[in-house]
Amino acid sequence: MKKVTVKTFQKMKEEGNKITALTAYDCSTARYEDEAGIDFILVGDSLGMVILGYDSTCTVTIDDMKVFTGAVARGAKSAMVVADMPFMSYHCDLKEAVHNAGDLIRTGAGAVKLEGATDYIISVVKRCTESGIPVMGHLGFTPQFLNTLGGYKVQGKSSDDTLKILKQAKQLEEAGAFAVVLEMVPEECAKYITEHLNIPTIGIGAGRYCSGQILVSDDIFGKYGDFTPKFARKYANMSEVIKDSVSKYIDDVKTGSFPAETELFKLPEEELKQLNLLD
Repeated sequence: MKKVTVKTFQKMKEEGNKITALTAYDCSTARYEDEAGIDFILVGDSLGMVILGYDSTCTVTIDDMKVFTGAVARGAKSAMVVADMPFMSYHCDLKEAVHNAGDLIRTGAGAVKLEGATDYIISVVKRCTESGIPVMGHLGFTPQFLNTLGGYKVQGKSSDDTLKILKQAKQLEEAGAFAVVLEMVPEECAKYITEHLNIPTIGIGAGRYCSGQILVSDDIFGKYGDFTPKFARKYANMSEVIKDSVSKYIDDVKTGSFPAETELFKLPEEELKQLNLLD
C-alpha cells in the first residue's frame, strides 16, 4: 500500500471517495488500524481522557503528544499520522507554535491539527504551511475551547452560524490547510460547508455528507466506558473482553492451572542432577 499524503486527501475528495480515520495512541493499535486499511490516524489530544484519565483534553502537554505521536508513527506504515497540537501549544507565540508543530513532525507525524480560526490561528496555519508542515483545521465544536463554549454543545445550529463556520473554513483553506474537521454540527451545516470548499472535510458528529469520517477508537472498540457520544457507533465490546480475560487469568492462577506444562521452561536432566532435583 502507498503512503497516504495530503495529495491523497485531495484526490479522494475530487473522486468522491470517502476518507476514513480513527484515533490511536499506541504502536500496536496504529499497526492494526493501518493493516485494516484506514486512510489516516489521528493522535488526538483525546488521549488525555481515554488514556491518561484527565477530565478534559486541556491538561495534555506538547511533551505528552510527542511521546504518543512517536509510538503511533512507528506502527503506521501506510496511513498518514496526524497529531493534535494540544491546548496552549500554539496560542501564545507564533515562533513557539511553529517550533512545537515541527517537533511533532520530527517525532513522525505527517501533519498537525489545530482548532479554531481566529486571525492569530490563521497566521499559525499560514506560517506552518510555509515551513513545510501540513495543517488540518478543526471547526464546529472545538474541545480545547470547552470552557468558553459552555460545555459539549452542538455548533452551527443556524444559517448565520453555518455561514460563519464556512467563512472560517475558507480562511483555513486560503492559509494552506489541506483539510478541516467539522465536529458536532448539524448534517445540513456540514453538507453546505463541504460543498463550498475545495479541500476535504472530515466529520465527527457532522452527518453523512462530509468528505470523510473520524471517530475515537476507544469508542468504537467499546473500551472507554465513561461516556459514549451519540454519534459514536460501537463495533466491539473490549471492556467486557478485557474484564473476562482478567477474571479467567485470576481463576487460573489461584487454582494452579496457570502456568501449564506447555508454558514452562525446564532445566536439562544433567543440570537437575547437579542440583539434586531429580525425583
